[in-house]
Order: sequence, then C-alpha cells, then structure tokens
Amino acid sequence: MDVFGEALKDQYTKPPAETLWVHNSYDEPEEMPVDIYFRDEGEMPELELKALELCKGKILDVGAGVGSHALVLQNRGFDVTGMDISVPAVTIMKQRGLKQAIEGNILTYKDATYDTLLFMMNGIGLTGSIPGLKSFFKHVKGLLNPGGQLVFDSSDLSYLYQEVAFPLNGYYGEVSFRYEYKSIKGNWFKWIYVDQKTLIDVAKKQGWHTEIIFVDDADQYLARLTQIA
Repeated sequence: MDVFGEALKDQYTKPPAETLWVHNSYDEPEEMPVDIYFRDEGEMPELELKALELCKGKILDVGAGVGSHALVLQNRGFDVTGMDISVPAVTIMKQRGLKQAIEGNILTYKDATYDTLLFMMNGIGLTGSIPGLKSFFKHVKGLLNPGGQLVFDSSDLSYLYQEVAFPLNGYYGEVSFRYEYKSIKGNWFKWIYVDQKTLIDVAKKQGWHTEIIFVDDADQYLARLTQIA
C-alpha cells in the first residue's frame, strides 16, 4: 500500500489529513505535516526559492510529490515535468493543473533528456547509499542535454551522533524510513543525507563539478552539479 500517497489524497480531498508518522532508523518516530507538500511559492523557504531560480530549459522535477515546485516553474513559463513514484501523487499533480506529470523512478528512467534535473526536500536521498549515489551519477549523465545540471539540497547528519558513535557499517548519512498512516505501516526504504565534502568528493570521481550555492541556518545546503568537460 502507498501509505504516503493515501495521506496526500486525504489532504487534497478532505483536509486536514490525519497524522502521518515517519519511522526512522536513528530515533523516535516523527510527525510529518502533510500540508507542507501543498505549499505555494509564498510559503517556500529561501533555499527552495533559490533552487527554482537556478532552473533552466527543459526541467524534470524528480520526486515532485503533488507538484508544488513544478507548478511554480510552469507558472513562470518553463517546460517542466513532474515525476513521482507514487500514483496518487501523480494524479493530484494533474488535478492541481500540472500539464506534464509522469509516474516513474529516476534510477531506471530513460525516456527523455532535460536541461535541469531538480530534486527538492532532499530528493537526492532516494539514491539510498554512497554506492547508490555513485550509480546515480553515472546513470543521469544520459538524461541531461549538453550543459545540463543537477539541482538538489541535502544536509549533514553528523549532529545526530554527537553523543553516540557513527554506525560501524556504511556511511553515517545512510538511514532507513517507513511511513505510518491510519495505523498502516509501509515498507522500510533506504535514504541518504550526504555532507558537502562527501558529495564533492564522490561527484568529482564520477565526473561532476559541484557548486554549493546556499547554506541555511539548519545546515541544509543547496548544490548545483554540472558535468566536468
């Protein structure tokens, strides 16, 4: 069952949705406010607004959710497509007025090429691990037009381990999540938060140049990656 998608449907059709819980591998479950996915431009934080300003050309908004960022770009006149793995999310995107919305997984997608691949709300985390991030950097080279770019945000999770040791196996930013909605729990899935230094090192070895565009007060950062000529 698409637990996350069910919460989105309820928020869209009969708000407010009930509590959406996010279970994680490092701490107690956290409540995720579902209305955050339905933000308009005036409610978006500075980091996201800066990311939208970086977008150019033909854009694919990956993990677009209900299309909030894609709708802003569409309203600005861009050729933008929203992609999500959740069928309810894609349906809602279309109902909200996004002209181009597709169900898909960027890790296997090969159907078109773009000038900008946009990943908001740590969407790059879907790569799941450092090896997954490396594979992703190889795969998406085939999805970008010449001069194309990746635009995404992430953060450093080292603060979680100030009083305990880093995990013995793997990178400390590799975590697992599962959603719970109306007492129904979804499957666990892997996610990664990558610190700036690790990102720059990994990306360079895979042929990418990294620019850190912005860092906010919570140490979340915005990155722009382009292929090394």
